[in-house]
Amino acid sequence: MSGFQAGKYFLSLNGPACIMGILNVTPDSFSDGGQNFRPEDAVAHALEMQEQGAGMIDIGGQSTRPGFTAIPPQEEWERIEPVLKALQGRLSVPVSVDTFYPQVASLALSAGADVINDVNGFTDPGMFPAVLQSGCGCIVMHNGHVLEEDPEEDILVRVRRFFEDKLRQAQEIGIARERICFDPGVGFGKTYEENLRLIANVDAVRIEGCAFLMAASRKGVIGKSCGDPPAEDRMPGTLAAHTLAQAGGAQLLRAHDVREAVQAAQVAYAVLSAKVGGTSLG
Repeated sequence: MSGFQAGKYFLSLNGPACIMGILNVTPDSFSDGGQNFRPEDAVAHALEMQEQGAGMIDIGGQSTRPGFTAIPPQEEWERIEPVLKALQGRLSVPVSVDTFYPQVASLALSAGADVINDVNGFTDPGMFPAVLQSGCGCIVMHNGHVLEEDPEEDILVRVRRFFEDKLRQAQEIGIARERICFDPGVGFGKTYEENLRLIANVDAVRIEGCAFLMAASRKGVIGKSCGDPPAEDRMPGTLAAHTLAQAGGAQLLRAHDVREAVQAAQVAYAVLSAKVGGTSLG
């Protein structure tokens, strides 16, 4: 069975795409900054997203919007800790913590996190060792802002090579393939055209036996494709992009609008399963 090992949870990837609900505990995220900055609001929203069908909750204490200024690890942890601890025993789905700091990853895992989602793609040499013994899932994102790559080389080639290198590094240290989920990093150091190519060509960059996440929710590529509506009005465009990514083989979808994302993923799976000759799902 195809699946993603997320700490004590094993997520089957043979059905509709798993929806990862976004929980930004920040004052400045690009589309929902400040909405869940108070811990009590964040906890309530996490429980609401679970009720709406989210298969994972992703807590982020640091905005990574274009042009962001990084906050130090201690400040990031001070935002995440009260929410993570308040959710202990209240969720029946994995909790992911979005961080690129090894010390925050270690603290989060000790406090019950099941997944570490690193937008810098575990490029910090301390990240893989920080998660090694935990059994947590590892979401490894390609981030063009932090990698030294040839911008003239095809984006699909660059992303796939990065994934292959990271899988090798993880396995060499003792992290099993089923603990790895790859994210092509839509919106992170890519042009508009490169973002579209990644959404359209999931099958070209997927690594066999590893989970694959698409995270295009409300991002600039969605807005630019449909007249640049405000971020909060980009849900229909997000559903279109994520559905196409699911058709290409994406098994997890990171979304702000969970109820709608769950329904779209279920319908997409039903339709794709009826396709003559089968699909690449699972």
